[in-house]
Amino acid sequence: MATTDTRPDKTGSGGAGGGLDLRRVLLDNGALSALVVLVVALSLLSGDFLTTQNLLNVGVQAAVTAILAFGVTFVIVAAGIDLSVGSVAALSATVLAWTATKEGVPVWIAVLLAVATGIACGVVNGALVAYGKLPPFIATLAMLSIGRGLSLVISQGSPIPFPESVSKVGDTLGGRLPVPVIVMVAMGVITAVILSRTYIGRSMYAIGGNEEAARLSGLRVKRQKIVIYALSGLFAAVAGIVLASRLVSAQPQAAQGYELDAIAAVVIGGASLAGGVGKASGTLIGALILAVLRNGLNLLSVSAFWQQVVIGVVIALAVLLDTLRRKAGAGAGAGGAAGGTASGAGRKGPQALKYTVAAMVAAAVIAAVSVFGSGSSGSSGSSTKIGLSLSTLNNPFFVQMKEGAQAEARKAGVDLTVTDAQNDASQQTNQLQNFTSGSMKAVIVNPVDSDAVGPAARAANKADIPVVAADRGVNKADVATLVASDNVAGGKQAAKALADKLGGKGEVIVLQGTAGTSASRERGQGFAEGIKAYPGIKVVAEQPADFDRTKGLDVMTNLLQGNRGVDGVFAENDEMALGAAKALGAKAGKSVQVVGFDGTPDGLKAVEAGTLYASVAQQPAELGRIAVRNAIAAADDKEVDAVVKVPVKVVTAGNVARFK
Repeated sequence: MATTDTRPDKTGSGGAGGGLDLRRVLLDNGALSALVVLVVALSLLSGDFLTTQNLLNVGVQAAVTAILAFGVTFVIVAAGIDLSVGSVAALSATVLAWTATKEGVPVWIAVLLAVATGIACGVVNGALVAYGKLPPFIATLAMLSIGRGLSLVISQGSPIPFPESVSKVGDTLGGRLPVPVIVMVAMGVITAVILSRTYIGRSMYAIGGNEEAARLSGLRVKRQKIVIYALSGLFAAVAGIVLASRLVSAQPQAAQGYELDAIAAVVIGGASLAGGVGKASGTLIGALILAVLRNGLNLLSVSAFWQQVVIGVVIALAVLLDTLRRKAGAGAGAGGAAGGTASGAGRKGPQALKYTVAAMVAAAVIAAVSVFGSGSSGSSGSSTKIGLSLSTLNNPFFVQMKEGAQAEARKAGVDLTVTDAQNDASQQTNQLQNFTSGSMKAVIVNPVDSDAVGPAARAANKADIPVVAADRGVNKADVATLVASDNVAGGKQAAKALADKLGGKGEVIVLQGTAGTSASRERGQGFAEGIKAYPGIKVVAEQPADFDRTKGLDVMTNLLQGNRGVDGVFAENDEMALGAAKALGAKAGKSVQVVGFDGTPDGLKAVEAGTLYASVAQQPAELGRIAVRNAIAAADDKEVDAVVKVPVKVVTAGNVARFK
């Protein structure tokens, strides 16, 4: 059976008292050393970091990733991989919300069904790997798609309100201690006990160390793999429930990419992807490193475009630290076999390496803050700080909104910190929590989902920080003002423009945005209502393309195979409209009319060229400017209008010059 790294250090006493002192603990754990260095560096760089409230925020933000990672630890120790945990988490939460709120099932039964869903997904993964002989990467990649698809099928692409009794899991105990942190610690203890005190835990290390040797020693490897993956599914279900509780809704698109964070946390914590090595404490430290990084970079106003780069570099350095420790440790062991002097020299080697790489981690953070820290801000040294959380910066519309906001901030002489939620409601919740504890005078939020952002907005309300909603509303929280275009009205205008161009008859395809987002729902609703006035228009296909140009191209190409006689296309944003026009080729703007939404620069160029017939222009830069203007007024306790409407207009070749 393979040995684990959970055994006590036997290389010698740690000092005069014979125990392991703090210095030895840090040196023997590369991930912990990196975490300490990060905490010290961020504490020196930001006075808001080392506060009780912010540290609790870090714990809450680490909770979901840590719980997922604990489950993934079992799989990685056994030399496997699980790419499905994010989708399984979303599916489990969706099952709970749907059965409890839509089907009237008692909440405790709904919770059991959610947990059973996670276990069932894990069992399927294990069976595919053990009995189907599929590589773990392929088996769990398939489950990633299946789980996400089932979540969308059950929810029909819309968030489902979470039962109030279960939502308390995302709240605090006694108004202070966050329940997600308690759940995280409890799951960590369970993981540690399973790994070190149970037969299945010892089996994981044996299978990961040498699967064939484990089989020959009498272990039922296939059955053990099913149990291992079932445990991963169970932990994913718990993580999904905690995540949905924080958002007070089950989001069908929740936890996208979390599987990569979970794997990163396990590897940062010292586990080997080759199997046989790993422990719960290391995984927890890895999850905390990721949470500390994201929290600190938000507080330090590091540019949203550079945050992912910085996080990737620090993760690589943290893993390098542990890798060098292992290699140097192996060399020290070999030296010790030859003689005491060689062993002593070998111990000094890894210590020097640890100090060197730990210094590199700190240098990476400090350099990133120095070079990129002001990248999101309009000015420096201002007493007024405002935070702006955008749903995504992977879309020209929101990039224009950011640029308009930054221009207004520079003009007013305020510091503006911009973050990118990457269309992840939980990540946006974390960003708003960071703003709340980061001395912001006001917060602007462009919600990924209007319901999911509610709890974080309420936390800002409690801290007396005014919240301004931009482009999309915030539900179940107080906002100083809503600066937005009317998406429903815009959808109706798009329907009228397309129908009039087609002469009131023809076949139309609709390209929808990201399932579950309020923008997609509202624009689609407006178009559907508007097209009812034209009975000669038939919508022959509706498919999501996630507001993405490439997906718009692919989806439109596929839909044309079965709808060759299509006369028009409505895309819920310009990016998808441009992808559809590419798929149509010479037909675009001639035999097939395409209408987009947003009025982005590329969209307007296509309207001018005749490739798109029209785009419903929202003036995103103006949205950003007005949002900042109102946030500054609200921060100064000035009266602002409850709703500020930025007009939407249909742009065609006849009036595009004015908008350009």
